[in-house]
Amino acid sequence: MSSPGTPLHLAVEIGGAGRHPGAWRLPDADVPGLVDAEHHVRLVETAARGGLDLVAFRDSFVPPSGDPDELGDSLDAVAIAARVAPVVPGIGLVPAVTVTHTEPFHVQKAIATLDLVSSGRAGWEVAVSRTPEEADLFGRRSAAPVSELWLEAAEVIEAVRLLWDSWEDDAVIRDAVTGRYVDRDKLHYVDFEGEFFSVKGPSITPRSPQGQPLVVVRADDPEALVVAARHADVVRISAPGIAQAATARLDVQAAAAEAGRDPSGISVLLDVEVLLGETDAGARDELARLEALTPGPGPEGIRHVGTPEGLAALVGEVVRAHAADGVTFVPLALPSGLDAIVDGVVPLLVGAGARPGTPSSGTLRERFGLRRPANRHAPEVRA
Repeated sequence: MSSPGTPLHLAVEIGGAGRHPGAWRLPDADVPGLVDAEHHVRLVETAARGGLDLVAFRDSFVPPSGDPDELGDSLDAVAIAARVAPVVPGIGLVPAVTVTHTEPFHVQKAIATLDLVSSGRAGWEVAVSRTPEEADLFGRRSAAPVSELWLEAAEVIEAVRLLWDSWEDDAVIRDAVTGRYVDRDKLHYVDFEGEFFSVKGPSITPRSPQGQPLVVVRADDPEALVVAARHADVVRISAPGIAQAATARLDVQAAAAEAGRDPSGISVLLDVEVLLGETDAGARDELARLEALTPGPGPEGIRHVGTPEGLAALVGEVVRAHAADGVTFVPLALPSGLDAIVDGVVPLLVGAGARPGTPSSGTLRERFGLRRPANRHAPEVRA
């Protein structure tokens, strides 16, 4: 299904009881566990058992809607990923971090720490906060136009990347004899001056195992596409169909080339909402039960309601159409949806040659075929 040497990337997005707002009311939903660490550990263990490349942890500043049928709580994605990291090896951990009301210094410190405690498996999905209700939670600023939000997000990424490089790789010397823990000559001010932020630096966190953890951006808006093309290692897209996804991927590649980047260095992942059953009719009946419990919005992109075989075939179509470099599965219900993906779909993709039989190891950058970047202050880079 995939070309030789280019294995299909697989990811899963988790959050709450699944994307469907009624999923928490299903009999097998782990409602008490939604605010429990072990629930999230079990989900990530399942994804790791299936050899998936990464788990994307959903997060948002959107306050509860007031609808008693909907979940009203949300945990911090970085904190959950950090709890999971030491106990679940072998899979990337990519929390969403909303940058609109968050300082770049805090973002870089949190993701660098996650990279350290996960031994190089961290990423960061950049998100923006759009609504007045979210702005009111903080009370420091009004909601801004989307164009301004993504200009600010681009500055955050720039400042974060500079701070990640503000410690050279060998800055920590731990010389007990002289009492020098750090070589101060290998710590650098970043002196970032932008429209939205001024950041002096340096960081207070050593350079992490990947040097630059993966940056993930959703290219759902034209403004977001510009930022993704300039800064992202992985771009998430959604589309109503495979042909539209192929067009969206070409748009990402064209925008990256226009920004002076090699498009082959960016991986594009296509969102696919998933609700699986033993038969197509059974999966449709399950969706009908969900809708009867709590009506949800329509699909945000491609949605597969059917069998594992049908989903594996859909993924094959995505590959043949060059619509993406991989897929982010978005289960409508958890944990059942993830179990069905790992036990029913992944073996079919392995059998078809789209995925290796043995899960990859190493850092998250290595899983995506990306080298560890040299520190911009290293002598060989400055020369």
